[in-house]
Amino acid sequence: MTRVATSKLSEQLPEMLDRVAKRGERIVLRRKGKDVGAIVSVRDLRLLRKIEDHLDNQAADRALREGGRVPWKVVKKKLGLE
Repeated sequence: MTRVATSKLSEQLPEMLDRVAKRGERIVLRRKGKDVGAIVSVRDLRLLRKIEDHLDNQAADRALREGGRVPWKVVKKKLGLE
């Protein structure tokens, strides 16, 4: 996996996007020596979303089996919708 300083991002962005789109490369962006983000292909993003959805569905199923229901009235109040 390639790592690129955010300070170099503007000058290297077109090349990085080509590498990501054409080769499926994943590029990690660094700021002050720390990883802060990434550039990934749309294919990778879709896969990540599918995985997240699957995990969310598993958690919801588990909560329902364990009786983790919350009345709608309580949810609305917590979200400030009342």
